Amino acid sequence: MSGRKRRMVEVSRAAEPAENSQKKRSDLTLKKPIQCESHETERSPYFPPKCDLQLRLGEDFFNQPCINLAQAFLGKVLVRTCADGTELRGRIVETEAYLGGEDKASHSAGGKRTERNTAMFMKPGTIYVYPIYGMYLCMNVSSEGEGAAVLLRSLEPLQGQPIMRQLRAARRKEGAPKLKEKELCNGPSKLCQAMNIPRCFDRRDLASDPEVWLERDPNTDPEENYDIVAAPRIGIESHGEWAKKPWRFYLRGHPCVSVVNKEAERLSQSETGQHDIIRT
Repeated sequence: MSGRKRRMVEVSRAAEPAENSQKKRSDLTLKKPIQCESHETERSPYFPPKCDLQLRLGEDFFNQPCINLAQAFLGKVLVRTCADGTELRGRIVETEAYLGGEDKASHSAGGKRTERNTAMFMKPGTIYVYPIYGMYLCMNVSSEGEGAAVLLRSLEPLQGQPIMRQLRAARRKEGAPKLKEKELCNGPSKLCQAMNIPRCFDRRDLASDPEVWLERDPNTDPEENYDIVAAPRIGIESHGEWAKKPWRFYLRGHPCVSVVNKEAERLSQSETGQHDIIRT
């Protein structure tokens, strides 16, 4: 064997353990933090055949006014695919609308653009992930309207609950009581923990991303009307009149809603004589 061929074989053999090791690492799911690498959007190899294109919500769905989109999200299913193809699923049961512009409770109030809130000014369906309290995350989705976005507040766990529980437990104190299933995703930061939504998902396109997307629920009649409660948003008390805007929406009576507003529910019934039924 010539010296050149011998060197090529030696290099090839030396590379094999590294490749095998890399493959083993890629087979592990959720045991290490997700690496925030840039990539070109592509169709996920883990999509179920045929039905993904029928169920997945595209650009047209997201391109609607913020308040409308916040209500349209209710009943839809957020899907997160793990490294090994396992999918986590949760039905959206609570949202908040942030309109930008005059909405002083919005991160984009007055048209203010920063490095952090750039996603709010990108095309409808862009994911906006931001940190709170220096250690938690919230997931939003941009809508029609300059600087407008919808906060996803709560999910009903549908698939992958053992993994969700593991992800939530990793951020809780040792010896803490076991979480009930309804507690896995009943808050914006809990949602991000349970669905493994990292900071690097910021500015990605929910309409085409291979790792996270939104679907219609195949087990729900698309003509179904939802009983939706409109209540003031949470945690924005310092913003005066804007804190009173009824732009938090949730499914009445659902156990996974983060905070029930009895006054808003009572008013919605007394004003109309019946529950507000909205088709999403």
